[in-house]
Amino acid sequence: MPATVLVLPGYAGSGPEHWQTLWERRHGYTRVEQDDWERPELAAWKRRFREAVHHAAGPVVLVAHSLGCTLVAHCAREAMASRIAAALLVAPPDVDEIRHLMPEIDGFAPTPLVRLPFPSIVIASGDDPYAEPARARAFATAWGSRIVELPTAGHINAESNLGEWTHGHHLLQELLRVTTA
Repeated sequence: MPATVLVLPGYAGSGPEHWQTLWERRHGYTRVEQDDWERPELAAWKRRFREAVHHAAGPVVLVAHSLGCTLVAHCAREAMASRIAAALLVAPPDVDEIRHLMPEIDGFAPTPLVRLPFPSIVIASGDDPYAEPARARAFATAWGSRIVELPTAGHINAESNLGEWTHGHHLLQELLRVTTA
């Protein structure tokens, strides 16, 4: 059975020009919608994530961006994690550091530093305003993820002008091949 790809946007969602939205349109991936993208509440976001995994057909592959990565880490020890086959974790933010600047994300701190029970790739940028490169590497190490570092891609979002971001999609395809092998 083919994998279901679930898209997990971060704070404020992913707008029309964000690579996640473009991938959804082109490839038919399913976004995990949240009730409030501007005032994220961990319990509510986890509930929506659980529901999406529960209703997904076949193995689940995640495409998380920013706060969506932190959400995945928070759910790594939950029963639903057994349904997750792999995850692409793009631009994980350092919520422990930036929650002082963005109090609306305080409920997501501290960032869980537990090994994920599925293969994963962390993609980080050397000039991400929401996470220093050393911190992104620390997340990848703790999560047992392979890390791919981009030198200057900002927060790897719509403002990064990546369009459909084919490099990222090739990495997702790599994970999808692993789940069907």
